[in-house]
Amino acid sequence: MNLTVASSPHIRGNFRTNRIMLDVVLALLPALLVGTAVLGVRALLVSAVCVACAVGTEWLYCRLTRSRNTAADCSCIVTGLLLAMTLPASVPYWQAAVGSVFAILVVKILCGGLGQNIFNPALTARAFLLLIYPLGVTYYHTPGADAVSSATALHQMVIPALPEQSLWDMFLGNCPGSIGELSSAALLLGGAYLVYRKVISLRIPAAYLGTVAVLTLVFSKTGDPISWMLYSLFSGGLMLGAIFMATDYSSSPVTARGQIFYGMGCGGLTVLLRYNGLYPEGVTYAILIMNALVWTLDRYTAPRRFGTGKAGAAR
Repeated sequence: MNLTVASSPHIRGNFRTNRIMLDVVLALLPALLVGTAVLGVRALLVSAVCVACAVGTEWLYCRLTRSRNTAADCSCIVTGLLLAMTLPASVPYWQAAVGSVFAILVVKILCGGLGQNIFNPALTARAFLLLIYPLGVTYYHTPGADAVSSATALHQMVIPALPEQSLWDMFLGNCPGSIGELSSAALLLGGAYLVYRKVISLRIPAAYLGTVAVLTLVFSKTGDPISWMLYSLFSGGLMLGAIFMATDYSSSPVTARGQIFYGMGCGGLTVLLRYNGLYPEGVTYAILIMNALVWTLDRYTAPRRFGTGKAGAAR
């Protein structure tokens, strides 16, 4: 009789890493299609460069270190595609490539690999690019024009003033911005698919978006609080961040209460940074700051074990 000793969990389900990652890719396709339709084929090419460099970096590292090839779990595809979603279509291809290599090599692999990274790789790479190549990351194509422009909805709201685009245009994606942030409708469709497939729960996105909605309604900068709140929700990378970035397994809490507090923290920091930060968009740094607090949230929101007191001592 052979006894096999393995670590938990011993009861396994049908949730495989590559299945989950491919679900995320499928959920991002509507936003990518809208970005390509509005911004042109260059949006698709930037996405291809990011994905190719992310996959190539992970494959090459595994080959050089003679370790198990982890590119097959498709997590590097998701990282590359998410990074592309945060970039404008006008970004130089080499900058997109640098961001992908940084996300995989520095943020993911050197931190221990899949599931060991503290910070979201795609957002950390975007923050890195914003630090060293700010012009490439903050200039956007205007839909229907060849020139680049930085007059996104968030830039107009800094004045403060309501954007020139209608709420309907903002919802559908007829506005300047990054490749994956244009259409709130496409992002919500992808989020609904992930919830249906049980890849994510509603706790983090609902807490995130709900907090932003309440704060922008109460602290509106115009005489029309409802419109200000809706524009705040539909503009920038808020939907992309709340649905696809903040829900990253390895950099978000595992407890239910922790996820709610995490989402609320992301929402509060996003509004704070949008109102007072150097850049009009606050999603990137809000999520990264909350990533650093995940361990604390999990520790203090963990359910009490049966038979122990508040301090964890046995009765």
